[in-house]
Amino acid sequence: MRCFIGIDLGSTTTKAVVIDENQNVIGRGITNSRSNYDTAAAIAKQEALVNGRFHLFRQALASTNALNGQLEGFLAQLERDFRAEQYLEQLVDLHETCQRSLASAKFGDDTKVVGEALDEVFRRITDEAPSLFAPGAKRKSDFFRDIAGSQYLATGETVAKEIGTRYDYLLNVFDRSIIEVENRVYAESIRRHLLAALERTFAAIPETASRRTQVEAPVKGVLDTEMEETYVIGTGYGRARLPFSKEHIRSEILCHGLGAHVMYPNTATVLDIGGQDTKAIQVDPAGIVESFQMNDRCAAGCGRYLGYIADEMNMGLHELGPLAMKSTKTVRINSTCTVFAGAELRDRLALGDKREDIMAGLHRSIILRAMSILARSGGIRNEFTFTGGVAKNEAAVKALVELVEENYGKLTLNINPDSIYTGALGGATFAWRAVVEEGKTAEARA
Repeated sequence: MRCFIGIDLGSTTTKAVVIDENQNVIGRGITNSRSNYDTAAAIAKQEALVNGRFHLFRQALASTNALNGQLEGFLAQLERDFRAEQYLEQLVDLHETCQRSLASAKFGDDTKVVGEALDEVFRRITDEAPSLFAPGAKRKSDFFRDIAGSQYLATGETVAKEIGTRYDYLLNVFDRSIIEVENRVYAESIRRHLLAALERTFAAIPETASRRTQVEAPVKGVLDTEMEETYVIGTGYGRARLPFSKEHIRSEILCHGLGAHVMYPNTATVLDIGGQDTKAIQVDPAGIVESFQMNDRCAAGCGRYLGYIADEMNMGLHELGPLAMKSTKTVRINSTCTVFAGAELRDRLALGDKREDIMAGLHRSIILRAMSILARSGGIRNEFTFTGGVAKNEAAVKALVELVEENYGKLTLNINPDSIYTGALGGATFAWRAVVEEGKTAEARA
């Protein structure tokens, strides 16, 4: 089948979207952006294509009724088992890479005991791996570096004390190895992992074993279906570094405008708050950009700013929004400058302000900055679509709704759970247009 792919290389995450010839989204993928942009783009695309396989699994199995009401549970288990297989392969790779790094480290007489500690650390985190992908398991991240890093650091500290070696040696080896591992693409393992995951799923849901043949046939049929990468468009913060020719690159403004239009055809105004910048975009009824404004070179009021605040508060980025939602008092934050935010944060805490009230004030200050950019772009028109990673932050959404109503009255505000993929969706749509629409035009001329 022909596939059209958009890749949005952001400053923090790289996203990919795959659509079919009928413009249906069949797959989405995301990875953390890294210094190797080629790898980030390749992994995001690979993740989107894998996600597309699961979409096709769902269609194929639904058409056969082979699972009799157990379809969603079966597919959820299959995906968990597939992710576990991927994780275990990367753990083996990381273990081997750490041992190679140890061989070139200058730990003197401690080298042998550090090697023993490494073996024990990886034995333990490998044993714990199934629990990370069990039903209901909660992980702060789905990225290998974050999962493995968290497990390694916690287990490494314990093992270092038990064996009697220095914990900083273990940290040194990990830091030297993780970048090499996370920059590898494991594309050749996907089919093998999916088939191994299928075996795991039959074992986990034994009542499906009697229908094994009816289930296996459509799944293997999908695996044998080629997903042809017909046309790829790249966009985003790092688009200039993408391994594509110029005709396969579109600006992030155009892609976000078109992506928002595809999700919500009546969209007139788009606000995108990403990791490094904030974009206010006005689009016409066809999704074509009419005007736009962006923040200046400073990343204040963007995702990176929230990340800095999370570090200052010793919290996870995902915890900021829920904390701010507990606020009962308005605290005015004067600075949205990342450099001075930490100082003002500490001053507010010293004055006795509650953390949740400070967080609410911070989110409001971010949205106030965005409102200024929106005003310069032409204001907010109905319908209004909020995209980007910050759109998943409930406190930011709450502040935006309040400020829009204060300044513009009641408007239709669209927030899609998959809004982080808006730019990639726009890119995929441009890819589709480049082939399908131009093909139709050529036929019409003929």
